[in-house]
Amino acid sequence: MSWQGDFYRRPLANSAGQPLWELLLCSSDMGFTYSAVVPQGQATAAWLQGELGAAIAKSGQSPQTIGSIQVFRPACVSLFQTAAADLGLRVEATRRVPTLKRWLVQRASWYPNLDTYSKAPYEPLALDRPAPTPLPEQLWGDRWGFSAIAPLDITEGLAHEPMPVRQLPEDLLPVNLGLSSTTPIPGVVIDAGRQALALVQWLQEANPVSLAHIPGPPDGLILEAGLADRWVLTTFEDAEMQQGGQRFNQRQQAAQGLHFLLVRPDDSGMTYTGFWLLQAETGPG
Repeated sequence: MSWQGDFYRRPLANSAGQPLWELLLCSSDMGFTYSAVVPQGQATAAWLQGELGAAIAKSGQSPQTIGSIQVFRPACVSLFQTAAADLGLRVEATRRVPTLKRWLVQRASWYPNLDTYSKAPYEPLALDRPAPTPLPEQLWGDRWGFSAIAPLDITEGLAHEPMPVRQLPEDLLPVNLGLSSTTPIPGVVIDAGRQALALVQWLQEANPVSLAHIPGPPDGLILEAGLADRWVLTTFEDAEMQQGGQRFNQRQQAAQGLHFLLVRPDDSGMTYTGFWLLQAETGPG
C-alpha cells in the first residue's frame, strides 16, 4: 500500500525563531501515520532519508510492501526522490492524495494551539499555479466537441477497445464512485486526424488531471495536468459550444466531478488513440 507524504514549512518556529518544516506520512486509510519537525536550515534530503528509514521501521513494513510515496507538492518532490532512492522506495508525483490533504487541513486548525505557532500566513494546500499556457498549435486536431457517455460505455466498451494509451484509475470507475448506471459521464472528444498519436503522446507526458470549461468571453477549455500545470486547449465564442460547455459543467457536478478525454483520428468510431478518465479536484480531495 503506497504512502502519501509531504515535507514543507509550516506556520511554526522554534525558540530561536527558525521556521520549522514538518514531515507527514500516512497510508491511504490512516492506518499508519508518521510526523516529525526540523528547523528549516536542517531540512535536507539527508535528514529526510533518516526519517523515512525511521518511519519504515515504525510501520513494520518493508520498502517493497510500501512500494511508493505519493507526493503532491512540487517543491518537495526532488527531496523525496533523493531521500527515498537508497531505501528502495519510489516517489510518485500526483495530485490525488485525498487522505493526506484532509490531514493537512485538519492539522492547520491545530497549529494555533501549539507553543511553536508563529502566526505566519499559511494555506495548507496552496501551490504556486502558473498562468495557463496555450497548447502547441501543431498538436491540435481537426475538430473537437463536448460529449457524454453512459458508465457502461466506459467499463464494457472503451475499457476493452484497442488503443495506444488508456488511463482508467480503479478508484475513478463509476461503479466505485457509487454512480448510477443512468448518470451521464461528460467529456471532450478530439478528432485529431493525423495529429492523433502526437497529441496523445504529448498528453501522456503532461499527465492529465481534469478539464474545465471556463465561461468567457471568450470561453476556454483548460486542462489541469501534472502537479500544477495548466494548459489552454482552445478558446471559443460559438453560442452552441458555450451551451455545450455549460452542460459539461452541470454533468460534472452530477457525476462527482467525473469526466473523460477521448482522442481519436476521426469521427468514424472505428479507432481510438487515447482515453483518460478524469475527476475535477474538489476541496482537500
